[in-house]
Amino acid sequence: MRFKLFLVCALACGFMAYVLANENFSTEEEDQIINSKAEILEVPPEIIKQKEPVETKPKVKPTPKATTTSTVKPAKPTAPAAAAAAPATGGAVIPGQRLVPVVHASSRDTDSILSVSGLKPQAMSGALVMPYDYLGELYDVDSSGYNWDPNNNVAPSGTASTAAGGYTITTARLAELRSTFLYWFFDKDQYGGRGDYQFDIHASMTQLHKNLNFQLPFYGFRFNYTRLSLNGYLEFSDPPEYLTYPLVFPIKDWPAKRDPSFMGIFFSKCRVGRIYPSDIDQRTPGVYFRVERDLMGRTDRFGVEVRERTMWDIRTGVVGADTFVPKHVVIATWKNVSFAGGIDNSLFTTNTFQMVLATDEVYTYVIWNYAVLNWLSHTEAGGDTTKGEGGTPAYVGFNAGNGTQAYEYKPYSQNMVIRDLANRGWGNGFPGRHIFRIDEQILIGSCNKDIDAALLPLTFAPESGNMLGGQVVNITGPCFDPDIRVTCHFDTESVLGTYVDRNRVICVQPFLKAEGYIRFQISVGVQRFKWRGKYFVETPAAATEKIFFATDDVHKKNPNEIRITWSAFNLTSNSAANVMISLWGYRETKIEPQLEYIDVIEASYSNTGSYVISPSNYINRNNINSDMQFGFLQINLTQPEQYSGLALSPILWSRPIPLGWYMGPQWERKHGIRWPRALCDNWIRNDRFLRNFAADLPLCPCTLDQAVLDKGRFRPDRECDKDSNPSCLRQRGAIHCVVSGTPVAQGAEQQCCYDRYGYLMLTYDQMWGSRPRRIHNLGKMPWNEASKVPSLSMWFHDMRPFYTCCSWQEEQAVGCETYRFERRPTQDCVAYQAPGIAGVFGDPHFVTFDGTAYTFNGLGEFVLARSTDESERFEVQGRFEQLPDNYYGEVKATQLTAVAMRGNTTTTIEVRLRPLHARWRYRLDVLADGRKVYFDRESLKFQHFDGVTVYTPTYLLNQSQVVVQFDAGVGVEIVENEGFMTGRVFLPWKFINKTAGLFGNWSFNPLDDFMLPNGQVASLNLNDLRSIHTNFGLKWMLTDRDVPGVGAALFTREFGRMASYYANATFAPNYVLDPADFLPANRTYDLERAEELCGECYQCQYDYAMTLNRDLAHFTKNYYDTLVNMQAENRQRVISCGVLQTPRFGRKLSFDFMPGAKVSFECNEGFILIGDQRRECLASGLWNIPEYGYTECLRNEEQSARVASISLGMVLLILIPCLLLLVCGANYWIREQIAKEEAEAAAALSPRAKWLKLKEQHQQDQEQQQQLQKSHEEI
Repeated sequence: MRFKLFLVCALACGFMAYVLANENFSTEEEDQIINSKAEILEVPPEIIKQKEPVETKPKVKPTPKATTTSTVKPAKPTAPAAAAAAPATGGAVIPGQRLVPVVHASSRDTDSILSVSGLKPQAMSGALVMPYDYLGELYDVDSSGYNWDPNNNVAPSGTASTAAGGYTITTARLAELRSTFLYWFFDKDQYGGRGDYQFDIHASMTQLHKNLNFQLPFYGFRFNYTRLSLNGYLEFSDPPEYLTYPLVFPIKDWPAKRDPSFMGIFFSKCRVGRIYPSDIDQRTPGVYFRVERDLMGRTDRFGVEVRERTMWDIRTGVVGADTFVPKHVVIATWKNVSFAGGIDNSLFTTNTFQMVLATDEVYTYVIWNYAVLNWLSHTEAGGDTTKGEGGTPAYVGFNAGNGTQAYEYKPYSQNMVIRDLANRGWGNGFPGRHIFRIDEQILIGSCNKDIDAALLPLTFAPESGNMLGGQVVNITGPCFDPDIRVTCHFDTESVLGTYVDRNRVICVQPFLKAEGYIRFQISVGVQRFKWRGKYFVETPAAATEKIFFATDDVHKKNPNEIRITWSAFNLTSNSAANVMISLWGYRETKIEPQLEYIDVIEASYSNTGSYVISPSNYINRNNINSDMQFGFLQINLTQPEQYSGLALSPILWSRPIPLGWYMGPQWERKHGIRWPRALCDNWIRNDRFLRNFAADLPLCPCTLDQAVLDKGRFRPDRECDKDSNPSCLRQRGAIHCVVSGTPVAQGAEQQCCYDRYGYLMLTYDQMWGSRPRRIHNLGKMPWNEASKVPSLSMWFHDMRPFYTCCSWQEEQAVGCETYRFERRPTQDCVAYQAPGIAGVFGDPHFVTFDGTAYTFNGLGEFVLARSTDESERFEVQGRFEQLPDNYYGEVKATQLTAVAMRGNTTTTIEVRLRPLHARWRYRLDVLADGRKVYFDRESLKFQHFDGVTVYTPTYLLNQSQVVVQFDAGVGVEIVENEGFMTGRVFLPWKFINKTAGLFGNWSFNPLDDFMLPNGQVASLNLNDLRSIHTNFGLKWMLTDRDVPGVGAALFTREFGRMASYYANATFAPNYVLDPADFLPANRTYDLERAEELCGECYQCQYDYAMTLNRDLAHFTKNYYDTLVNMQAENRQRVISCGVLQTPRFGRKLSFDFMPGAKVSFECNEGFILIGDQRRECLASGLWNIPEYGYTECLRNEEQSARVASISLGMVLLILIPCLLLLVCGANYWIREQIAKEEAEAAAALSPRAKWLKLKEQHQQDQEQQQQLQKSHEEI
């Protein structure tokens, strides 16, 4: 019996020893293998000589001197594209006189990767043979006797150093390092240790925790640790308890099931394999891990070499990484790992792959090197036990974790073509190398020839460019061939691509008449345009500024000089390159807009980054394009091939500038010394033929406070922003301007500027006042027609006349006053109507448009506000999720986590709260039609989509505040602080009595706020949270189908999460409002704390008592106070007396137009003020009636003439009546005299005359009687 027991124990011990022997080799065995290797090769084990001579050539052109920064352009590649010689950062490339191998690119298939002149190609088999076919300097041994062979299995000695005068890497040495496929990994060190080898990882313990001691951004999150797994991945959180094949990430059932965050280079169950004694690379099979930190300041040799090699591999391997410098590097290597579950002989069927992580703690890149792939799957996934074939192959890709997002590297992952990973990629020219950017999104840097689908994503950088063109766009996607044509299609324009390498082509963006996101597609050969992306076109007035003006001299009429600067590296890193500076102009004389070349400012000038323009050099120019009044400076390379050795040149453009400094002498010869007046008169004459546009614009708010709160119609003006650009070049005296967020129907734009007192600045008062614009900066569709081109049409119609009419003339010139008073007058704010505001915040609390405050803890997606008007619709929806547990357990409350919105036919905009640990860079995610957009650059701060403008404040880089403006005047503002959101909706008055949802019906009557989807009004008690929850709130819950009166959910659906995933109509929150009524009696401290934090704000007290979260309570109170103050400000009636015109040749001592304002007038020297010297704005909103007539200013001569005329008039007024009286009196006297004389004459007649007269009369009477009698007889 004892013998049997002894035998069993012996067998067990023997079996365990056998297993351990299979897992790991001892140090002695490794030494024996290395020695046996040397014996087989018949060379000393210390130095393994090359089998054939290496062709050598002198080192590349020496650089003039050593520096400590990367200032020298990399030499032309002499190895696979990755092995381009490049300068060092921190340890500069210096000239050397040694002879180095010349490395040539070769097609690397499954049998070879590189070839060196005179050397045997490196074989690709189950065992690595790189020490045998070493591609570097075998005798690169330092004074300590250490061999710097990049494939040396012994780690270098010494610690990281930042001392001055450290190691400087040569161009040749960097080329040697980069021509080696795998990065360093050591199984020994010089102190008898195991180097990078992780001997604690084996079959019974498959992973190790590793502290990084720096921040590693990954897929939106950030970690300072990782877990190294034998199973082919780096992990950051726990995996699910059980795995089901094929693997699907993210885990849909999270958080019920764990969803791990990981980088899976070859996610499959592995075990440590074996190697043959005849294998050249005798480094121990297993997992290796090495971290090199703080590389940016390192000067020790190994630190410099790691930094430079990694930096240039990434810069040349990934588009958009041109300025990346790694701060920390992690190298994880899985050497000769076999699959789990196989038979003993399967231990010799192994894979070798390597992961290189590089980060500067903002950007993160990863290089995956697949050296050998001999098996595909382990036995649990259906693979066989001998070769690891069949079943479900390994998962290759990334998972962010926490149920957020995942990227599966197709078509390789979990597919039989996974074996091709070792033969595809071509990162840096190496088959088997695949490079990704992984900090925020997963952007692939390697081409993929195996995918064939309809819509394939492109990776390109930069992702935006100036509308004028010239942006060099690097593109990765399909695999390219130098003999096959590549066509790039920017919206409606096509250009041919320039081949760089198999992974990359370059296309130079042409002049585009468009703005915002456009279609960007490429085709390879005769294929259709199936590789697509979205390219953002920056308007010229808002594009990234690349040519800078030291002063504002360029805006003057006749400056002495104009100093410009630019970043020389935006054109080329070649310091010897020359540039050409030219002038371009724009005009609209036809339907087709014209951007045309004018002249060369400097034909060839050293690329120093600065230049002084002397306008006097161009006095005698006589250009045919002299009618162009504004334009641009352009800088490009004189010889295009100076850009990375390619026959193309980037182009730098200035912002739009007036051309008076250049064209002035030509205009003077044509129009005379008063050429600004002539140009202004021409513009006025043409502008009068165009339609009146001012009636279409929204009215300006009267005060700055109102303008800032009108988030639906106005946004900050880039040219005059109190937060980012207070210079206000064309609005002197203003502290802030706003412009209309979206173009009106006819394409016009409103501008409202405010002075230091917060009052609207009027053009009736000064030339710097607010000026409406005929054309919006965003233009109008179709953009390819005159008067519709973004920025250019605005400058042509609205900006250039400001210079010719006002800036280059007197403010009181006739042309300037016509421009100010007639053509571009400020609209006063008399009829301005402030928007209605409603909001949601906390856990959550609502305040309706009519001011009703209530609490509703719904779980799911709900309607916040929607229009009931079929002709002009909008929808704003909110998603509410349960708050995390507190110290005492589950919290029966919810919070706002996402808002989705849409207008009539506009783009759908969604704003989401990012996960807790993913808020280190961006606080909110913004999606436009389901695609993430970012606002982290100046030119991307304001983005326009179909019918909607989205922007973030210019002073914020973390996307914690997002404002959405629809063309109907509806605005939505989302603000995040410490993980808690608030949403506010701003509505113009045209939506009064046309709204419904949780924000109520806006009618100025709180009694109808609880309107149901069927139009009925629920009668509810604000203190009865249960009734509000059941009888009102849940009625507005959304589903994915269209419900009458409610609508359908607008949220983007990812990973199968529909509305039902978030909805829970049976969720029972806490219905008790007063914390004293629902907190246990033993938690009086929490009550006291709530009162201390919140005062009388019951919403704040409720939130703190529910969650015990001080931040939530604080921001609940903050959001509530802000919302209430906004509503109070907008409800306050603002009375304005409107425009009080300034007398010509005079001025107002105050520009105030509010009730109580008293405005005094003064006249210019040589003028006399006539009329009221002061006017007052009455409480009725009218200016007082002038007592002495309307105010005007007259010249002294005119006044004297006026006084003389008045005096003469008064004299005449007196003399003429007197003369009339005299004439009438004389006439009366004469008539009296005549009558008197006649009377006297009649009295003086004799008696005989009287008798004769009587006798004559008697005779006449008799004759009449006789005639009457005769007539009677006849009858």
